[in-house]
Amino acid sequence: MSQTNPRKVCVLGAGIIGICSALWLQREGFDVTIIDPNPPGSGSSFGNAGGFSPASVVPMSMPGVLRHVPGYLTDPQSPLVIRWSYLPRLAPWLWRFVQSGKRERVEEQAKALRSLLSPVFDCLTPLVKQAEAEHLIRREGMLYVYRSEQSLEGDSLGWDLRRRNGIAFERLSGRQISEFDPSLSGEFQEAILVPGNGHMVDPQDLVRHLAQAAQRAGAQMVVAYARGFEFADGKLTGVRVDGRVIPADAAVVACGAYSKHFTDSLGERIPLDTERGYHVLLKTPEATPRVPVLDAERKFVATPMRAGLRIAGIVEFAGLKRPPDMRITSRLLDNARAMFPALREDYPDSEVGKWMGFRPSIPDSLPVIGRARDCQDIVYAFGHGHVGMCGGPMTGKLVAELLADRPTSIDLTPFHPGRF
Repeated sequence: MSQTNPRKVCVLGAGIIGICSALWLQREGFDVTIIDPNPPGSGSSFGNAGGFSPASVVPMSMPGVLRHVPGYLTDPQSPLVIRWSYLPRLAPWLWRFVQSGKRERVEEQAKALRSLLSPVFDCLTPLVKQAEAEHLIRREGMLYVYRSEQSLEGDSLGWDLRRRNGIAFERLSGRQISEFDPSLSGEFQEAILVPGNGHMVDPQDLVRHLAQAAQRAGAQMVVAYARGFEFADGKLTGVRVDGRVIPADAAVVACGAYSKHFTDSLGERIPLDTERGYHVLLKTPEATPRVPVLDAERKFVATPMRAGLRIAGIVEFAGLKRPPDMRITSRLLDNARAMFPALREDYPDSEVGKWMGFRPSIPDSLPVIGRARDCQDIVYAFGHGHVGMCGGPMTGKLVAELLADRPTSIDLTPFHPGRF
């Protein structure tokens, strides 16, 4: 590829996926423009649990998933919320979700996720060094906690999947847990330590640093809504934004849960929906875990961050348009107090940050990475669900390899847009 006349690529989306794509595209010699109406990292990349989890190879839909749904819907501390008015629209997605939980499909999905997530630090490190953001990364592991041996055994298939996909972990029991982290409640009788996981102390600041590195390397940042594409003779010629067209030889759709607008406009029916997620941030907590802790039964993560203790979780199905229901965050606060007995019963509003964001979710737990069906100049990179921060660095590299017409680092068949 000529460095004096590089192809122009528009990256739609300034979250972790879009920014990593921009940086890897620049390394291939492309002239990059990033389009987003909001500041870098201000969407899902802002409010997530902050984890780099190569261990997250277990799909969301597992064998027997339907057995758990009635309990989730009646439990006041449930990690699942469904707005019933949204159910008719969600039903096709849910059907695909349940079908994806068959044993043979789960094995394939875990293998695919392993290929995407395991190289996270190899793919992230050069970008972080370029951005001078090493101070935002921790590689100290993650702890999964259980209240009983029975509940741990209920997750045995997931841990078997991890083991078969090369994830190293260590089991802790009883006093070993309190010795590892005295801040945790004594109700946790079993735990799994995954030393290969990591986290960031400020997800938005990491994306912001990466975006600034891309701009220093010549990327243009356009603050606008991307509205659609311009074509001539079947080839992409530009991206429409408010009031003008930005010339482009190629484009990357990395708009997270908002990517469906573009796939629909291109005539592709990809089952993308959003799992709305919530967090609370305790700015001056009385207890801080040694490493991020995942409550495997209540499905939330407590992560020590620069701004305080972030408690992230909840899956709410309600679409993109309905306002958040911040009453849900009380569940996260209750869960946090149960995990860390030293936390206060009441925090003033000034001490608690609350947030809701949109996880871009595909029913088989695999993101969509690949070329658009009818235009090879457009590459999709969205749908990472709960693993966007971890999957972003490799996804960005894959996007650059595709547009550079080079062999990709991993097999993209499981992620192909046409699999639906």
